[in-house]
Amino acid sequence: MAHRWYCALGCLLALVYGDKLWNVPVSPEQFLTPGKLNREPQCQYQLRHLQDGARISAVLPPNIEGHWISTGCEVRPGPEFLTRSYTFYPNRLIKALQFYYTDPQCHHPSYSLVIKGKLRLRQASWITRGATEADYNLHKVGIVFYSQEAMSNIRAQMNRTCSGFVSTGRTWAPGRVYELLSAKLNRDCTAAITFSMHELSLVRLEKQYNGHLGGGLVEKLFLGDTHTDRLERAHYRPNGYQQPLQSALHHVHPCLVCGTIYNADEHHPPVLPSTAQPPAHLRGEWVSSQCEVRPNVLFLTRYLMFHSDNRSWEGLYYHYADPLCKQPTFTLRAAGFYTKGICSERVKGGTELTFTVNKVWVKPLNQVILQMLNTSRPGSCGEAGSWTIGEEQDISVTGGCTALGVSLPHTEYELFKIEQDNHSRLLLYMGERPTDGSSPSIPQKRPTSYQPPLIQCSGESTEPLKQSFRTDNASNLAALPRPHCWALLSMFIVLHIYIRQN
Repeated sequence: MAHRWYCALGCLLALVYGDKLWNVPVSPEQFLTPGKLNREPQCQYQLRHLQDGARISAVLPPNIEGHWISTGCEVRPGPEFLTRSYTFYPNRLIKALQFYYTDPQCHHPSYSLVIKGKLRLRQASWITRGATEADYNLHKVGIVFYSQEAMSNIRAQMNRTCSGFVSTGRTWAPGRVYELLSAKLNRDCTAAITFSMHELSLVRLEKQYNGHLGGGLVEKLFLGDTHTDRLERAHYRPNGYQQPLQSALHHVHPCLVCGTIYNADEHHPPVLPSTAQPPAHLRGEWVSSQCEVRPNVLFLTRYLMFHSDNRSWEGLYYHYADPLCKQPTFTLRAAGFYTKGICSERVKGGTELTFTVNKVWVKPLNQVILQMLNTSRPGSCGEAGSWTIGEEQDISVTGGCTALGVSLPHTEYELFKIEQDNHSRLLLYMGERPTDGSSPSIPQKRPTSYQPPLIQCSGESTEPLKQSFRTDNASNLAALPRPHCWALLSMFIVLHIYIRQN
């Protein structure tokens, strides 16, 4: 019976979903192993904090009534720069404000969307563990322009698909709300701006106690992710999350922008305060700031090290079966080189570079992964039949691992930015992975938005491991094979745990 479930669901997911190798994660035990990466005490502390289940709890079913706000300038694929302010009322009505900007610091508002509707929470999500599914209906969507230029740009888009939305001769009227969608009038002109509120169809609420940062309760509302291809937004049903909104009552203190966004409305858009921009260099060690959730049922943490030679890098990735990152499945350690960064012309505030991965090690941490590796075809994934739980093996000698969907060597065209949080900690944002599970292996697929931030846990220069890395030309590098392997593997693990528990 279990076998039939695995096969049927695996085939279905393999056709629909996928993800990529470097979203896979980091074992706390690995940091204590002599001869591996140089481990700083603060890095170990950060990892222990992530593993402390008493600090973070998920609320099921979630009570999301109240006011929820962005805590900074967000970047969506495109790129789009925005802030959000959502209010959920006891009668299930919602009012969502989205403020869009022309710059990555959210200093120059362009227009805002006023979204009104109704939300009904349903059952726990079967696909995205720890999430709750929801139904929503939009009653109205209005747009407010903050300049004649913004109005002209949007009008040009609108009149292609929604003729007569704004008459050509009309000038910008400050404070006027132009109606894009009306359920009452059965009119919808939102397609022209690739608008979608499918983020409301997936909800997760977390409570966290931040005793190490001044104490206090923090409530985070995770809503569904948006597709990295803007043309796919209207059809995409989320199975991952965006960066969370925080409760206006229970948020991280201090928060310089929270009050600004909380007090804003469509007639008075938030203009975020200026902050110092740290240098855009990667040198040092960086760890996940939270248990990260990716589309296609991936739960992970990351630990990246960029060495003092400013060219080589290493990454430890720890993969889990649960959204609190408590049930490890396997670790992956990767190493390679990266190029000198250049300022991105497409994504303001971002820096472009290229990563090469040519060495990978895997460590199985549960029986499901162990069995899969040991039954892999000889010569396709390390030494077949020799895998042991807790023992790391080099898969570079077999050109990767077919069972895990890994092919080596591999090159990716990346994007990153460095910011500073309200506690003066440096944050590293790496490019968001394509929603369709493919790899940014060509310049045209370079990300235009970011993953959750990593926190710098050591800024000291470090020396690379004494490994002999191949420096093949990027044009000769093999891409990863079909990306649906990760979705299939993740669901296989989740089903295995579910069946054992039931």
